[in-house]
Amino acid sequence: MEQILAKTKFADPASDKKPLIISGPCSAETEEQVLATALALAKTGKVDVLRAGIWKPRTRPGSFEGIGPKGLPWLQKAKELTGMPTTVEVATAKQVEDALHFGVDILWIGARTTVNPFSVQDVADALKGVKIPVLIKNPINPDLELWIGAVERIQKAGIEKVGLIHRGFSSYGNTEYRNAPMWHLAIELKRRHPELPMICDPSHISGRRDILQAVSQEAIDLDYDGLMLETHIDPDNAWSDAKQQITPEKFGELLSNITWRHERTDQKEFNTALEKLRNQINGIDDEIMLLLGNRMKIAEKIGQYKKENNITILQTNRWNEILDRGIRAGEKLGLTKDFVLKYFDAVHLESINRQNKVMND
Repeated sequence: MEQILAKTKFADPASDKKPLIISGPCSAETEEQVLATALALAKTGKVDVLRAGIWKPRTRPGSFEGIGPKGLPWLQKAKELTGMPTTVEVATAKQVEDALHFGVDILWIGARTTVNPFSVQDVADALKGVKIPVLIKNPINPDLELWIGAVERIQKAGIEKVGLIHRGFSSYGNTEYRNAPMWHLAIELKRRHPELPMICDPSHISGRRDILQAVSQEAIDLDYDGLMLETHIDPDNAWSDAKQQITPEKFGELLSNITWRHERTDQKEFNTALEKLRNQINGIDDEIMLLLGNRMKIAEKIGQYKKENNITILQTNRWNEILDRGIRAGEKLGLTKDFVLKYFDAVHLESINRQNKVMND
């Protein structure tokens, strides 16, 4: 296991070592299915770690909740046949115990567990005194503090090798993805904790095969430290998450079609090529901050007028007018509607806070 990790960014996130690639079926279904998938993945020569779901947390009872511990010997045999280390998801102390008993090399904590500090602590307590890498998926809801809290609990248990898996977040009304990537949240966590390897799970973000390539490429463009992709020897007949799984052969093609990028380059060349452009951005950012400061001063004057005339802070018609005007202007400049709305929401909230302070001083 240490030899595998030594070749990847998991060993040293600051290095230019190759990304960690994890693949395998969403669920272990039969011994034949696990072994056939593992052998086909081994032939690609592109997989570092073999994954398979043994326990599957499901929203409603009655659906397939995993084959259970009897699938662990199948993974053990797959490891013997292919030489690939294995990883499974755990959510309870008993699952940790069973996985370790059958020689699983890496454990991961799923999104439904990360959301519950009591469950994470249960897993953390079971890991005390154990030396094994642990990956932690983001919680279902977009809450960075929950994600960070799970990391801290596992680290306090004495686990030295901790990594993150970004699998997207639940989002009502979202139609393009199964779980909205909300890249900015993962980027913010990576900014706060650059020492933690960040792996992307395009399968759970996408929820379907046709956008796996694009999501995988975006993750690599954002300098993620690896990918976790679900593969199955017969995806259409998979017992769980059939729409997002691909065959080992398609998996090999997907990785071959990725443009692999690096964060670093020759420092002199890097500075020469980008310094002027970055200075331009810095200048524009300074102008934007100055203009925003001036805008808020005017908002405070408006707040004073509203106070003197007993007018409410929120003026719905005016707010709709601002949004419509901003969206039209943004379209002409090539700005997306989503960006314009988020920008004006932030500006509007700050303006309301300023006016509220003026009116209630």
